[in-house]
Amino acid sequence: MSKNKELFVTAFALFSMFFGAGNLLLPPLLGYQATDQWFWVTLGFMITAVVIPIFGILAHARLQGSMFDFGKKVSPVFSSIFCIIIYIISVTIPSPRTAAATHEISIFPNFGTSALLTSSIYFALVLIFVLNRSKILNFIGKFLTPLIVLIILAIIGIGLSMPHETVEVSKMEGSPLFAGLLEGYQTFDAIGAIVIGGVIIISLRLKGHDSFEEKKQLIAKSGWIAGFGLFAIYAGLILLGSYFSSEINIDMNMSGDMKRATLLRGISLATLGNIGTAFLSVLVALACFTTAVGIITGTADYFKELCKGSQNTYIITAVIACIIGIGVGQLDFHNIIVIAIPVLKFIYPIAIVLIFLNIVSQKFATPIVYRIVVLVTFVFGLIDAIAFFFPKDQFIVMFRKIMPLGEYDFAWVLPAFLAFVLVGFFQRK
Repeated sequence: MSKNKELFVTAFALFSMFFGAGNLLLPPLLGYQATDQWFWVTLGFMITAVVIPIFGILAHARLQGSMFDFGKKVSPVFSSIFCIIIYIISVTIPSPRTAAATHEISIFPNFGTSALLTSSIYFALVLIFVLNRSKILNFIGKFLTPLIVLIILAIIGIGLSMPHETVEVSKMEGSPLFAGLLEGYQTFDAIGAIVIGGVIIISLRLKGHDSFEEKKQLIAKSGWIAGFGLFAIYAGLILLGSYFSSEINIDMNMSGDMKRATLLRGISLATLGNIGTAFLSVLVALACFTTAVGIITGTADYFKELCKGSQNTYIITAVIACIIGIGVGQLDFHNIIVIAIPVLKFIYPIAIVLIFLNIVSQKFATPIVYRIVVLVTFVFGLIDAIAFFFPKDQFIVMFRKIMPLGEYDFAWVLPAFLAFVLVGFFQRK
């Protein structure tokens, strides 16, 4: 395979592993609510849904190890616990969520089958892909991603070229920029970057890439290409939602997930006609499927490495992850999201600071800086997770008022930044 072809196959595989159902459903509703302020929500969304995840891939390009290497400067014990928590979260929440989204949006409306049947067939197919480990990168990058991109571009291109009514003035409360930041944060793709990056590294190793510098360049360039693709698609979907804000009526009393699915279905119907719903069903199913394959492959890879390269461990982990997916996939999409929120509020900030610490110069990110910054983030992330269960507690209410960005669940950002600056300053004196 030529270098350019391999670069784009790798970039396409990265793109599709990132681009799950949530990534498809979130942007249009954001644009729909922002109307004429679509540019500012797009900017905010890109920071948390594109820039941070791609930084995660760049960190992998520098490390070329596993997720363990992200946190080992804090301590090997911490890193092992962090990895196990992330992988357990990945196979019990995001992976089953892809099956639930596929069932609710793609399968049930067309065939009326049970969630058990859908998730059983879905994860049987996922398992087949995961067990054919050496072929994953090529198959996803060469075949599935181009199909996903073609369908999305058709919807966006036709939708933007259609005549539209004048876009209304935005009635969005608060800052559109912050609304975009918060919505992009909900993709939780920083964790995805840490998991998926490891899959790419092992895939390249299996294809015979041994040169550290060659892999570094290939992963970094692939990351930038995938990031540009995500940027273009997200911007198009947000703008599409804005354009259709005067033409598609949505019951704002519905749950957020129902509003997103209803809007996307309406846009698909308006752009592609009756065949639009069929295309949407295929699109959601493919987007979910590639993400699930990436998650379970990454988890199986990690436990295989933990057990000194045991192929049996890889197979057992993949089978267990798929069985968990079938079980949890019986819950509806909304219930899985509700379960995920408090866990992710706690662990996600730690994932983000580890990404940033691994891309800055290592003369600034010393082991003591790692430990203090992660400890500070851990404490404030834990408070945010507790706040989910006790939002009216007097201490929680006061904490959110006092802490900058506390009302947005970003109370950890300023303390983590100050810890990085102050520890670095005193260490260099």
